[in-house]
Amino acid sequence: MIRDEGAPDLLLAALPGSVPRPAASRPPAAEQPAGYGTLAERDAHWYTHVYLGDQTPQLTWRAVATGGFIGVLMAIGNVYMVMKVGLAFGVALTACVVSYVAWNALRALSGGRLSQMSILETNCMQSTASAAGFSTGTTLSVTFAALLLLDPEHRQQPWWVIAAFTFCTAAMGVLLAIPMKRLLINQEQLAFPSGTAAASTLRSLYSRSADALRAAHALVASLLLGAAVAVLTTAEDQFATLGRFFAWMREHAFDLHLPGQVPESGFALLGGKPLIGFGFAPGVLMIGAGMIVGVRVALSMLAASALLYFGIAPWLHGIDAQNQGVAGYVASIPLAGGGAFYHPLRWSLWGGAAILVFSSLTSLALQWRTLGAAFGRRRAADAQDKSATAIASAMAAIEVPRSWMIAGLIPITLALLAVQVVAFGVSWWAGLIAIALCLVVSLVVSRATGESDTSPVGAMGKLMQLLFAFIAAPGNVGAQASTLQNVLSAGITANSSGAAADLLTDLKSGYLLGAHPRRQFLAQFAGIFFGTLVCVPAWFLLVPDVAALDKYPVPAAQMWVATARALTGGLTHLPPSVLYAMLGGAALGVLLPLLERLLPRARSYLPSATGLGLGWVLPFSIPLSFAIGAVLAWAWGRIDSRGRDRYAIPIASGLIAGESIVSALLAMLASGLALLG
Repeated sequence: MIRDEGAPDLLLAALPGSVPRPAASRPPAAEQPAGYGTLAERDAHWYTHVYLGDQTPQLTWRAVATGGFIGVLMAIGNVYMVMKVGLAFGVALTACVVSYVAWNALRALSGGRLSQMSILETNCMQSTASAAGFSTGTTLSVTFAALLLLDPEHRQQPWWVIAAFTFCTAAMGVLLAIPMKRLLINQEQLAFPSGTAAASTLRSLYSRSADALRAAHALVASLLLGAAVAVLTTAEDQFATLGRFFAWMREHAFDLHLPGQVPESGFALLGGKPLIGFGFAPGVLMIGAGMIVGVRVALSMLAASALLYFGIAPWLHGIDAQNQGVAGYVASIPLAGGGAFYHPLRWSLWGGAAILVFSSLTSLALQWRTLGAAFGRRRAADAQDKSATAIASAMAAIEVPRSWMIAGLIPITLALLAVQVVAFGVSWWAGLIAIALCLVVSLVVSRATGESDTSPVGAMGKLMQLLFAFIAAPGNVGAQASTLQNVLSAGITANSSGAAADLLTDLKSGYLLGAHPRRQFLAQFAGIFFGTLVCVPAWFLLVPDVAALDKYPVPAAQMWVATARALTGGLTHLPPSVLYAMLGGAALGVLLPLLERLLPRARSYLPSATGLGLGWVLPFSIPLSFAIGAVLAWAWGRIDSRGRDRYAIPIASGLIAGESIVSALLAMLASGLALLG
């Protein structure tokens, strides 16, 4: 999974409506055929046929320590990557493979005195590493980079403010994932492609059967392909040695380096200038994710993106041209990159975000019974016989209880509120609003991640900034305080929602592997301590002052700063057409889930609301790659359904793992070189 922090000036890369299971595979053991509709039935199947948590070691000191060590290395890499390109790489897959290889190497060095980690220990390690590496570092490179730029004196916040804010927002994400796990994983069985891929990778690493061995060979081959693509797409100026190698190959043989986009200027020009992301981005991880999410979500993304790039953007550009020079007119399709290209996503993200928000809320409202079961205990009606009652009691004993969530949210809320009030002068009621909205935003981001493996925290952050432009209006609190609160509120919701989505991805892996949910939750919580402990000092080493920050593009932080400053005047600084896009997106977000409920047999023919929303917040190159992967898997199934069912998930997992692992490792290496430099 790759998290979009809101840097649409770049050709974003993302991994990998609602799909109940990976579309290109037979149902994993933890998932049910269509006939199993109730939460109780799904729980009974999972507990009876999948659960291993009481039989296999899971939460051990060595698993947590190994995950913490790997996670903090990944965290430093993500701090650097977000400052460099505005993207954060998920570390679950990387942690799985690195831990497996590293631990077996240690076993060999010890002469076999160390025992092998169990598959659930490795999954537990994955949870710790993911929490440490993904849920803490990104807030530093976005929220606090933006605050540093906005401060008139460009002062760094005190270390205790940064540490408390980072830990509390990440911890809130872990706690909010508790009820959403029951809803999105146990009941809805959303794909969470990176989580599915991680589970598939671990099964291949640990299995010894002939079928599993063939699947493992397919995974390894696709992993090597993904790794090679990651190296060949690395920027030539990122590593001097690699850049010289590319130059030598270009001079003496052929150009081996893969460009960022094909064709370089995109599929079409607008007003003589290219459109951001309007081409094919060489890479295989998004193609692999498309193989997992299926044609419904992927083609919905592509259809929405094609409508924007081929139709709406040129139409709005024509209107902009007619009104050029009119006083007070705000262009719908603005120029970006110093006037080098047009940026339709700056307009469309408002409508796309509206679709995501309202479709998630509508789906939630239509499943109020399941939501009640997620937050509370099962009623006796759910258990008609002694067997069902026994399973219900057993599930209640291993799932994370709501009392843990309440006990954790109370001090975390008070601490986060105190940071806002004491350090930033935020009104207590405004601070509470920002904290309360974390649940809504986390639900939206987690659902999008579950269906497409893309976390649209950037788009959700823009909505929060728009909301707080009215809650903390410049006329009430002053222009400077308004912009600071604007960024701070977006940072709270973005970091907590991103943490929740990432941790649900790990919980999906655990669910497929039969892990004990409570032990996995504790491993995730431990990871937050590791990440905060290392990321905060690393931030001060990388960015001791604003002069050091100026060495990095920090595209996501720059976007947040620009949005905060533009919204000091409310909606007057947005194009009038944005309001229509938001209203249309909201209407579509409500309509599609209702149609799915009213016309269940037509569901497969209806577009995915999540796919449509993501199609308007991501550049065209991403939906295109998703669609390529989904169509390839679909066509494979039409030709050879048995082969597709057997090998599609391992191949997709290898493509995702290979490119994401090597990209993350290269980011870590670049971070280390930056620290040494």
